[in-house]
Amino acid sequence: MNKIAKKVIVFSMVGLLQLGLGVSVSQAAQRQPEPPHQVQLDNRPHHDQDQERERKIREENERHEREMRRRDHESEREWHERQERERERHDRALETIASVIAAIISNS
Repeated sequence: MNKIAKKVIVFSMVGLLQLGLGVSVSQAAQRQPEPPHQVQLDNRPHHDQDQERERKIREENERHEREMRRRDHESEREWHERQERERERHDRALETIASVIAAIISNS
């Protein structure tokens, strides 16, 4: 019994070593060199559009934060209902900002 247990342990360790070597070799073989990246030198229009997009998103986030606060006269239920409506409105506004900027970039 003792000899069989030792053999099982040794053979399982050898199998694990072979498996580990096989995995590392296959991972190394799958990697392919990445193509060189091209740098866009004239990116001023995109830079302005990025700044405009960031400004609009910042303004929307500030408005969203103000609207999410509970008002003094609101009940708990009214506040949660208003929060849900505001979340949906906020998501639509961010999607609109993203689509407008994407349309501007694609037309450039």
